Amino acid sequence: MHCSMTPAEASERVLVLNPVSGSGDHVDDVVELADDHGFDIRKTEEAGDANRLARDAASGADLVAAAGGDGTLNAVVNGVAAADALETTTVAVVPAGTGNNFAANIGVQGLEHAFTVIEDGRRRSIDIGTANDRLFVNSCVGGITAEASSETTPESKAELGVLAYVKNTIETVGDFESLPLRVEAPPAPGGERGRAWEGEALFVLIGNCRRFTGARTAQADVEDGLLEVTIVEDAAATDLLGGAALEGLFGGDSTCIVRRRTPSLTIESREGSIEYSLDGEMLETEHLHLETDPGALTLPVGDDYQSEPDDGELWPLETPANQ
Repeated sequence: MHCSMTPAEASERVLVLNPVSGSGDHVDDVVELADDHGFDIRKTEEAGDANRLARDAASGADLVAAAGGDGTLNAVVNGVAAADALETTTVAVVPAGTGNNFAANIGVQGLEHAFTVIEDGRRRSIDIGTANDRLFVNSCVGGITAEASSETTPESKAELGVLAYVKNTIETVGDFESLPLRVEAPPAPGGERGRAWEGEALFVLIGNCRRFTGARTAQADVEDGLLEVTIVEDAAATDLLGGAALEGLFGGDSTCIVRRRTPSLTIESREGSIEYSLDGEMLETEHLHLETDPGALTLPVGDDYQSEPDDGELWPLETPANQ
């Protein structure tokens, strides 16, 4: 439903509900739970509604919840940011999508648990990624085609998350062309010179809260001010087509993987625009500038959330000596 409330009349708690996310059978449960917990419920009806509803709500609400998948959460965060309200508005996650990767990474395990976390969970300030003028909370992926995205099954997405799109692109798009890219990161804080990579890539995967391994819920450190960059080189196509497991490819054992950890980077395409998926929302561009906004988003997290998932040891980002 559309809401015509003025900011002065807005509820202190607003839930933006995507009724068609996931299997679509969550609506009644979410409405009942949200009503029990004092939320004003605003349903999306068409593209762009989640962003608009969150933007309108943020001026008067101190808590805005996103009930849907990662794409709904992305739209809500962008809407709150558009209202210049990230410093004053907490964003909560109610997982009602297919994979719900971000929710799993912050320790939110289902619909009922989401409202328990809203009431009793710790509040954490986490990083947000920016891609040109748009925000993402979980990941930015370059090289995912619209065709492969539309043909990826819900079961595969639930099992592998965004890696399901990678797998499906290789298996279903026979004429998929590699991406001629230049990727450049700035100097490291310790004085190490900036590093660049140039060549033919199948995919570029940038994780903020998402870590790209075969494990669906692999959580990156989302409070370190850094993005985790994984470049899958064109040579990996042979392994994937031959049936190599994604766990092996992305787990660090492949020579076709280049990794970086950086607060910002630029990606330049040498042959036209590239499609990027920002938490499932598409962006097409030839030039992409990415950076982190440390601690910009406050949200409630569950007990399973790990503020330091590496237990004090940095996840290794080794690359060949000539990279």
